[in-house]
Amino acid sequence: MSEMIELKAMPEERERERPLSPKEIVAELDKYIVGQYEAKKAVAIALRNRVRRMRVTDPIRREILPKNILMIGPTGVGKTEIARRLAHLVKAPFLKVEATKYTEVGYVGRDVDSMIRDLVEASLHIVRQEAIEKVRREAEHLVEERVLDALAGAAPPAGSDLERQESWQRTRERFREKLRAGELEERYIELRVKRESPFSQVNVFSMEGSEQLGVDLGELFEKLNPMGFGYITKRLQIKEARDVLFNQEADTLINHEEIRRQGLRRAEESGIVFVDEIDKIAAGGREERFGPGVSRQGVQRDLLPILEGSTVRTRHGNVRTDNILFIAAGAFTMAKPSDLIPELQGRLPIRVELQSLGKADFKRILTEPEDALAKQYQALMAVEGLRLEFSEDAIEEIAEISHRLNERLENIGARRLQTVMEKLMEDVAFETCDLPVPKSFVMDAAYVRQKLHEIVEDLDLSRYIL
Repeated sequence: MSEMIELKAMPEERERERPLSPKEIVAELDKYIVGQYEAKKAVAIALRNRVRRMRVTDPIRREILPKNILMIGPTGVGKTEIARRLAHLVKAPFLKVEATKYTEVGYVGRDVDSMIRDLVEASLHIVRQEAIEKVRREAEHLVEERVLDALAGAAPPAGSDLERQESWQRTRERFREKLRAGELEERYIELRVKRESPFSQVNVFSMEGSEQLGVDLGELFEKLNPMGFGYITKRLQIKEARDVLFNQEADTLINHEEIRRQGLRRAEESGIVFVDEIDKIAAGGREERFGPGVSRQGVQRDLLPILEGSTVRTRHGNVRTDNILFIAAGAFTMAKPSDLIPELQGRLPIRVELQSLGKADFKRILTEPEDALAKQYQALMAVEGLRLEFSEDAIEEIAEISHRLNERLENIGARRLQTVMEKLMEDVAFETCDLPVPKSFVMDAAYVRQKLHEIVEDLDLSRYIL
């Protein structure tokens, strides 16, 4: 049946499923990220090359590997957001990690293989959610039937005559109407739900590192006890029972083995790993025989086989890393890309430099993206019935102050806008609930200067507040 539904998909749905061209990818990224055209272009080409590779026939296809990317630029200019939006755009498994969290094998801490295991978990979550969406209607029907069973009984009284059976059916249908009308959400019902295994959160760690789950005791005891751990009776409101029952019913309808298989495959073929702060594990031009420098170089060497292509063991099965796209990023203020070990530099062949953001960029960030900061605050205040507007000169003043603060203090890019806007909106957000109806407020340059002038002029105060 599902295959028939797919065959009858509307033309516009088929159009949405069509792989995006590099220009289309850049256009989509432009909706959320201001500037940085070269970085967007690089990731768009890398993404499209994946689609091209899929269409190449063997044996040359096996030799075509993703060209990993190194993004160079100060904090707050959009490096992480470009990678995150890219993954969301194509519904690819995405993982953001900080290089500084890892240590080389033999040291206490996370080993680099754990990033692939985390990517697999992210991939399985995506595939499972997609599978649940396919059975959502059926699961919701089963949930409704189980709630009705709790309200009216699962079946007519034993030995009842035809009149009693019809009465039971009429009662059940009346409950169904009220249930669908939302009139019974606060009512309590008793449900028999599956008891969670007491071992489901307990794991035995293997010698491959604390991140490698050697044995899942929950799965082991389920195999030893195929009857499970039984059921318990819970008394819940119907609005709470829906989620509990939906999770149970959906879990019985989806194919867990197929989800595991597809999750592993999607992680291998479509996974994107964003490795931030890679400059922090560079030597920085200092040759250190002992100490932290040894560990930093060790992490780089441990990254090599993963970026080149190796097999990583996970609790769900082995994963090849050949076709996972790695995007590394760093500010490189204290180190240079050439301070990375040569082998790792070779695994990051595409280099893109992101530009610092200026006043003009801040003005665009405040108003142009679909999730622009000004739009976010307008939506928040609209919930309280306040019509909030930002005058053009207010936007100009906010951008000017944010840019000036980045020049005087540490340059944190667009993140400075969030700090400034939060301070600026402080009184409005505090008082909006008590304003007379109709509520409206126009924020102009005078208000911005009056609210922020003292803090901006006092450099010591700025360091703590903005």
